[in-house]
Amino acid sequence: MIVPSACNEARPGEIARAVLMPGDPLRAKFVAENFFETPHLFNQIRNMYGYTGIYKGKELSVMGSGMGIPSMCLYASDLFEYYGVECIIRIGSAGGLAEDVHLRDIVIAMSASTNSAYASQYDFPGTLAPTADYGMLSKAVKNGEAIGAHVRVGPVFTSDTFINARRDANERYRDMGMLAVEMETAGLYMTAAYFHKKALSILTISDHVFTGEGLTALERQESFHEMMEIALETAHQSI
Repeated sequence: MIVPSACNEARPGEIARAVLMPGDPLRAKFVAENFFETPHLFNQIRNMYGYTGIYKGKELSVMGSGMGIPSMCLYASDLFEYYGVECIIRIGSAGGLAEDVHLRDIVIAMSASTNSAYASQYDFPGTLAPTADYGMLSKAVKNGEAIGAHVRVGPVFTSDTFINARRDANERYRDMGMLAVEMETAGLYMTAAYFHKKALSILTISDHVFTGEGLTALERQESFHEMMEIALETAHQSI
């Protein structure tokens, strides 16, 4: 099979059916080197590293997605359409919005509202509601509880802008029940729905929009470790 991709040099069969996708390609490298047995680098075009290895006897892959919906969906679409991937789990950071969401909390995105026009391409006769795969979501919650992580489940907001010119935007998101704000989840959920595949977004709260609190580099590393463990176990149980 010839894979029509200019952004992924993997050969057919080099990518597992379940893929973890951090935004940062260096985090993909960290996952591969610290959690996989015999990790194999399958992509380094544009330094968007992708690896496949063995986790607890099963083949899993991890690959960076870059920042924002267009970058995430470029790679996710390739994985779903051309490489036989069945499920993708985003592992990333998010800014807390809700008052009862705190630094280091793990937010599992049940759904993702967005200000992106990405859904317009589907010509959906209504307002599309990007939603997680419930089977993976329920597994992730149990896996989080098993390691004692503070897990929250609910809606998040996926923003097309890192700095919003509308000054009251974050207050409006919070008032409508959004737990956190980030930049990729809605696009991933829409892409999975389009290809009839499964997707989940697991996020670590690295800062809080309203309190101004933020994690140090060391605290991020320790907190992200919990998120990675939850995602790895969920991926392992989903294939």
